[in-house]
Amino acid sequence: MTGNDKTPASDRGEGGSVPMPTRMGIGGRLRNYFLTGVIVTAPIGITVYLVWGFVDMVDRNVAPLLPVSIQPGGVMLFSIPGLGVLVALVAVTLVGFLTANFLGRRLVRLGEQIVARMPIVRSVYSALKQIFETVLTQSSNSFRQVVLIEFPRPGCWAVAFLSNERTGEAGERLKDDVVAVYLPTALNPTSGYLLFLPRRDVIFLDMSVEEGMKLVLSGGMVIPTVPDRAKVLVPDEARIRGGKR
Repeated sequence: MTGNDKTPASDRGEGGSVPMPTRMGIGGRLRNYFLTGVIVTAPIGITVYLVWGFVDMVDRNVAPLLPVSIQPGGVMLFSIPGLGVLVALVAVTLVGFLTANFLGRRLVRLGEQIVARMPIVRSVYSALKQIFETVLTQSSNSFRQVVLIEFPRPGCWAVAFLSNERTGEAGERLKDDVVAVYLPTALNPTSGYLLFLPRRDVIFLDMSVEEGMKLVLSGGMVIPTVPDRAKVLVPDEARIRGGKR
């Protein structure tokens, strides 16, 4: 402090004192109220819009398939939102019930044999069938764990998902304990990379797959809370917890 400086120490923030914050004006308060309202209403509004759009789309495509005598517009003066979704759920469940018996399995095998004779259709059908069986089968372990891998260079870490611990020919050729990992692109997890990595190079995280997806979809803006037991784990311990070395 120079000899000519007559400003009190409390005003300069010296001596451990903290300057008092300026009072927020009415414009700043209105801005904060507006942003708070957007944060509260936007997720609700977007969710309702998407759900209503899906229900309306299914209703418009399923309702014309029903006989006119049982359509809501023919019996009542108003339509019933969600009737098409209910009909679709019942129809899919009925198909599953019929497929579970002997005759249904025979019909499914016959249909698959017919599809297998179509050059392009059989590839699309086979890929879609494997994806749905992998995702919906309860015994599958796919996309059940979030992991960290070094990508695209050493020292740079990316969030990925464990796809499969059985790597087949890839693991045999590499002659190592290899796992299949899916690395999604941020904001658009439908595109990404399928990587085969040694288990020792993969760090297994405690966060759920849902939390990992939120992290990827938000581009890192939504960070899940860290479990207490994960705070004390060093990278080597996290690798060991994910499986044998």
